[in-house]
Parts: sequence; structure tokens; C-alpha cells
Amino acid sequence: MSTKKTRPGETAASPPESGASQPQTLAIADRLHSAAIHLLRRVRRQDVATGEGPARLSALSVLVFAGPKTLGELAAAEQVKPPTMSRIVAGLKRSELVTITADPHDARVMHIRATAKGTRLLHKGRELRIAYLASHLQTLAPQELTRLGDAVEILRKVLESWR
Repeated sequence: MSTKKTRPGETAASPPESGASQPQTLAIADRLHSAAIHLLRRVRRQDVATGEGPARLSALSVLVFAGPKTLGELAAAEQVKPPTMSRIVAGLKRSELVTITADPHDARVMHIRATAKGTRLLHKGRELRIAYLASHLQTLAPQELTRLGDAVEILRKVLESWR
């Protein structure tokens, strides 16, 4: 049961409307959206060092950070159809990054789990991304870095309430 507080006219499933219609809020949302896309594209360049493609790394990330999933759960988390996820998981299995086991109660259900090798690879990729980003953040003045840290904390709080 959700304990999210809502404003009049707002449901827990809908975004708040009061700030969304203000031009300043829309402008900031637009700039944040653009910056987030560009940031992700730039740090994703480090993923080449892992030897795995973006779809596989993304699925592996779900398994490492959220735990074992069924094929359907993983497909839903990655917003792809099960046949697409089947191909992604098959590639991860060939690379020995995941294990697949049948459900003891329903042989049609497969449980997918990251292997130790998959977990190490994902953490190494994350370290590369963070180091690359940090190397660029070092160009900021100390007060800019502090402001950025504050902004990240605000964004984290917004994301927490987004569930």
C-alpha cells in the first residue's frame, strides 16, 4: 500500500500538476532531460571496455542490483518483449554472465541470476563510467562541485518520491 501524500486533484499514480504547468518548471525539466541524455551517452562510451553491448549490460544491471528475475520480469523491467529478452539472456548465458534455472514448481518459468563473473563485469563497467565522469567533474570550481552535489541530492529525493 502506497503512503504517498497527494495534493487535491492529484492521485498517487499521476504526476503533480501544480508545478508542471509553470513555464519555469517546464524549462528546467527540458534542460534536465537533455542534460541527462547527453550525460548518459557520454559515460556509456566506457561500456565498450566490457565487451558487452548496451542491451546486455542494461539487463545484467537489473539482475545485479535488483536480484534474480524471471524472463517476463526482466523483459518488463527493460521494457522489451519476452522474445527480445530471450535473445539478450541467451547472449549473457553464452558469455557466462548469467545462469538460468527452471522453476521447481513450473518448468515453463526460468529464473535468471547474475553470476559472480557478471557481477564483477558490471561493477567494473560502473567504476569506469564513474571514473570517466569524475575526471570531467574535476574541471569544476569547488563551489560549482558543491552546488552540483546539492542538485544531485535534490534529484535523488525527487526520484525517491517517484515510485
